[in-house]
Amino acid sequence: MTNPLTGEVIFSRDVSYRRGLDLAGGLHVVLEADVPEGTEVSSDRMEAAREIIERRINALGTTEPIIQVAGNNRIVVDIPGVQNPDEVIATFGQTGLLEFIDAGTDTLVPGQEVVTDYPEPPADVPEGTKVYHTILTGADLETASVGFHPETNEPVVSFKFKDGEPTQKLREFTRNNVGRVMAIVLDKRVISAPVIRDEIPNGSGIIEGNFTLESARALEIQLRYGALPVPLKIVQVRTVGATLGEDSVQRSVLAGLIGVISVAIFMLLYYRLPGLLANLALIIYGAVSLSLFKLLPVTLTLAGIAGFILSIGMAVDANILIFERMKEELRSGKSLGAAARIGFRRAWPSIRDSNFSTLITCAILFWFGATFGASIVKGFAVTLAIGVIVSFFSAIFVTRIFLETVMGLGRVTREWWYGV
Repeated sequence: MTNPLTGEVIFSRDVSYRRGLDLAGGLHVVLEADVPEGTEVSSDRMEAAREIIERRINALGTTEPIIQVAGNNRIVVDIPGVQNPDEVIATFGQTGLLEFIDAGTDTLVPGQEVVTDYPEPPADVPEGTKVYHTILTGADLETASVGFHPETNEPVVSFKFKDGEPTQKLREFTRNNVGRVMAIVLDKRVISAPVIRDEIPNGSGIIEGNFTLESARALEIQLRYGALPVPLKIVQVRTVGATLGEDSVQRSVLAGLIGVISVAIFMLLYYRLPGLLANLALIIYGAVSLSLFKLLPVTLTLAGIAGFILSIGMAVDANILIFERMKEELRSGKSLGAAARIGFRRAWPSIRDSNFSTLITCAILFWFGATFGASIVKGFAVTLAIGVIVSFFSAIFVTRIFLETVMGLGRVTREWWYGV
């Protein structure tokens, strides 16, 4: 979107269709719990890790990822249409454990690994290794966001601790340790090690670490959606092609086109002029639905396309109910205008009830897909619901406007043209 006066870009976003893993391919990653051999990881912790990974991936703007727990200690992640695999993996693959540690007067450099006493002091520390005390963790954060340093204009991550004990801890520590180092550590690796200049009274601050905008965004997502309850390591990464193949996609599209054209021909031959107007409304319905798929956006899988085609049937079904009612009124001797009004009025309860019952089913399917990680089911529910809502509009309003406009011209008055 641009300013018509200056030509300046006000808003910009990619509005191309998003295709799912089965249509466009994507990234396949297998994560495994990184725990000592023989340690058992509970199913609750693995499920919690799966949910956090899903939230992190969704925050990147990636839709319809497939994230499943496999076995006792593995999580399988399939993400469609990934443009930057390294960035995505860095966002969800790291544990995301943020610690603010008391480094005293030590000089710590970004990237340096350290040992801390969180969640508990390690039992087997090599001799001479210093164990640093953790003051606060990312679990104490209230919010995090990406910003820019006012002097260097480099990306930074702003944070704010929760009111109460976390803010009080930070205030007391900074008040009593002016001139000492409070290092910020992510997954036991130093991000930055600033010297405390003054007391921090309100629990707010920034993390600097020579970030790019992408790495700052990845850290923000990790902080906002929490640390993983169990450390994970990547055991397999591969880019996968479309699972259906280009030939299967083309055949599916061809089958859909044959179905739509067959329905259009039936409507034209059986209902004549109203059928022609319904076909025009169907074209508008398709254009609006596909535009919404781009704008929202909706990730199109084969199941999603099936939902869209099914909604076309709902649109045609509504028109058939209306036209059959019209024909009944015309046979009983009503005028064209009266038959159209009564036809729409009497068909309305059936159309309303059928559409609402379908939307309720879509809501149940969406809940099921969101709760149990069945993203394909969720995609089917979304495309079907959008299609039903748009078809409801096209059948009740667009077709009616077309029909009343043609009848108002007074040129087509023979009942034969209306299927009688």
